[in-house]
Amino acid sequence: MSVGDRATISNMTPEYGATAAMFYIDQNTIDYLTLTGREAEQVALVENYAKEIGLWASDMKQAEYPRVLRFDLSTVTRNIAGPSNPHARVSTADLKEKGIAGVVENRTDGLMPDGAVIIAAITSCTNTSNPRNTVAAGLLARKANELGLTRKPWVKSSFAPGSKAAALYLEEAGVLDDLEKLGFGIVAYACTTCNGMSGALDPKLQQEIIDRDLYATAVLSGNRNFDGRIHPYAKQAFLASPPLVVAYAIAGTIRFDIEKDALGNDKDGNPIYLKDIWPSDEEIDALVKEAVKPEQFRKVYIPMFDLGVTEKAASPLYDWRPQSTYIRRPPYWEGALAAPRTLANMRPLAILPDNITTDHLSPSNAIMMDSAAGEYLHKMGVPEEDFNSYATHRGDHLTAQRATFANPKLFNEMVVRADGTIKQGSKARVEPEGEVMRMWEAIETYMNRKQPLIIIAGKDYGQGSSRDWAAKGVRLAGVEAIVAEGFERIHRTNLVGMGVLPLEFKAGTDRKTLGLDGTELYSVIGNIAPRSTLTLVIERATDEGKSEIVEVPVTCRLDTEEEVSVYEAGGVLQRFAQDFLEGNVA
Repeated sequence: MSVGDRATISNMTPEYGATAAMFYIDQNTIDYLTLTGREAEQVALVENYAKEIGLWASDMKQAEYPRVLRFDLSTVTRNIAGPSNPHARVSTADLKEKGIAGVVENRTDGLMPDGAVIIAAITSCTNTSNPRNTVAAGLLARKANELGLTRKPWVKSSFAPGSKAAALYLEEAGVLDDLEKLGFGIVAYACTTCNGMSGALDPKLQQEIIDRDLYATAVLSGNRNFDGRIHPYAKQAFLASPPLVVAYAIAGTIRFDIEKDALGNDKDGNPIYLKDIWPSDEEIDALVKEAVKPEQFRKVYIPMFDLGVTEKAASPLYDWRPQSTYIRRPPYWEGALAAPRTLANMRPLAILPDNITTDHLSPSNAIMMDSAAGEYLHKMGVPEEDFNSYATHRGDHLTAQRATFANPKLFNEMVVRADGTIKQGSKARVEPEGEVMRMWEAIETYMNRKQPLIIIAGKDYGQGSSRDWAAKGVRLAGVEAIVAEGFERIHRTNLVGMGVLPLEFKAGTDRKTLGLDGTELYSVIGNIAPRSTLTLVIERATDEGKSEIVEVPVTCRLDTEEEVSVYEAGGVLQRFAQDFLEGNVA
C-alpha cells in the first residue's frame, strides 16, 4: 500500500472510531520521505532507527497480534460514504439498490433535478498527503475535456488543496488547467467545504432550492459529512475520492448511476461512461513519478519555517482585546465552571435520539444571520460577509457558546408538535413553564436562573469529529451530567476533561422505557468511583397530579481513578491549575 493511501486511512481514524492507524516502516516510507523533500540525513535516520528498534517491515513479521483480520484488496471497488455519516460506506455499484441512485429527471425547463449536486469540492485533508488522488482527478478532467463533457451549471465546484506543493506538481503534470476548465480551480489552501466554508450559492439557485424544497446534495473528498455541516441548503452530503467528485460534477445529481448511466455523448453521438474517462493505475503512477518532485516540497516548506530575525515580545502575556470575536479571555475558572456541581434537581436541556454527533452538539459550519451567533456578531459590528464559520470563532467563547446545539438538523425530543411529531431545529423547551424557544435563549434563561442541567440521550452520543467545544459548550451552559445509552470513546473523555459526568443506562433501560418527556427533575446519588453504579433519581408528576419518584441504576463512566480525580477537580484545566499551584508540575 502506498504511503499516500496509508496517510488517507490514518487521517480518517476518528471517523471509524480508532485512536490511530499504525503502519510499519518500509522502503515505501523511505521513498515517500525522499519524494517530499526531506533531507537525506533525516531519511537515513528514520530508516536506521526503524531497523534498530524492530519497526522495519521485515521485523514486524515477527510481531504477535491478539487478532488478525484478512482483507483481499483486490475486492475493493469504487465507493462513496453517505448520506449522513463518514462510516456509512456504499459501493457505487450498489447505489441504485440502496435507493440513492435511480431515475434521473430529464428536465427541459432549466430547473435543477431531484438530488441535484449543488456543491462538488476537492478538499484538503484527505488528499493532501496523497498526490495519486489529485493527479487521478486531473487525468479524469483531461479525458472529460477531450470528449467535450462539462459540469452541470448548478454545481458549485472548487479545489482547495492543503498544500501549495499540490499546485506545483499538478502544474508540472499538466493537469491543473484541465481541472480549471471543469470548474475545479484552486480557491484556497485550507479547510473549506469540509468545514462548512464553501461560500454562498448563486441567489437564484438558492431560492429555487427553497421554493421547491429540493433534495439538494453535496459531494466532496473530505472526511466529514454530518447533517447540516457542509451547507445549510445541502440536505445531505456524500464523501468520494477526488476523481469521483469531478465525475459527479459532470453528472449533476446523486440520482445518477455513476457506473451505468451515460455522462454525455461524444461529437459522434456515442455515449460516454465513467469507465471511458477513469484513469488506470498505470497512468496515475506514471504521471506521479514524472511530475511529483522533492524540490516542489522544499520550495513550499523550507521558507515556511525560516523565521529569520524575530522581534521579542515586550511581555510573555497576551494582550487580550475585549472587542475581538476570534480570541477572547476564556472563562474556564468563572461562572458555571467555577460553581460547585450539586448533581441535584437538574432540568433536562434536551432529550436526544441515537447517533448524536459532535456536529449536532457544536456545529463548525458557516454562521447564518438568523442564528444566535449571527445575531451576536451583527451586534458586534461584524458584516455578514465576514461571519465566517463557528470553527474559526471557537477562540471566542461568546460566539462558540451560541453554537451549542445550534445545528438546524437537531431533533430535541422535548420539542413536539401538536400532531406528536418532533420538530427539527435548534430548539428547546424551558421548564417548568413548558415554553419552546431557540436553544440559546433557553440556555440563557437557565444560566440566569443558575439552574443545573442534564442531557438524556440514546446510543453513540458524541460520535464524529473530536471537537472540544462539543464538551465545552454544554458545560458552560450549566450541564452537570449526561445520561446516554452509550458514548463515543473520545467524546466521553472530553466530557470528563470539562467536568461533565457521563452516565450510562443499564441494558434494557432508556429514555423510552422510562417514558421521559422533559418535565422531570433529575438528581444523581451514590459514591462516584470508576464504573460504579450510581442512582439516577427522577422526580415527576403522575397523571393524577401527584409527585412520583423513580430510581434508576446507571453506570458511572469515569473509567479510571485518574478520570475521577480530573472530574472531582472540575475538569482537566482546574486539575492542571491545582497541580501547578501545589508545585506538582515541572
